[in-house]
Amino acid sequence: MTRANVAQRLKLAVEVASVKHVQLKTMSVSPHIVRHSTAMSLLQSGVDPCEIALWLGHESPSTTHMYVEADLAMKERALARLKQPEIKQARYRAPKALLAFLQAL
Repeated sequence: MTRANVAQRLKLAVEVASVKHVQLKTMSVSPHIVRHSTAMSLLQSGVDPCEIALWLGHESPSTTHMYVEADLAMKERALARLKQPEIKQARYRAPKALLAFLQAL
């Protein structure tokens, strides 16, 4: 199947689906969008990025790393697991020599 044929079949599928889901008429749906969305869904479901790379046909798993960087929801969940450091913030006190130097300017 050629790229053009895939795009044509996807366009027909979107036209049929837009009868039931009207919002599809205003959306841009391309093979790349479907591919990217599928990869993101797999990643969010916990599938290993190496497996996703194989499924997408990437030469290297590092190519799939962009999906990890792109997922803001995953970043938010990771940040939510962080704890505040248990240190007391100290106020900076400049040394007397520095204060004297600055006053002399």
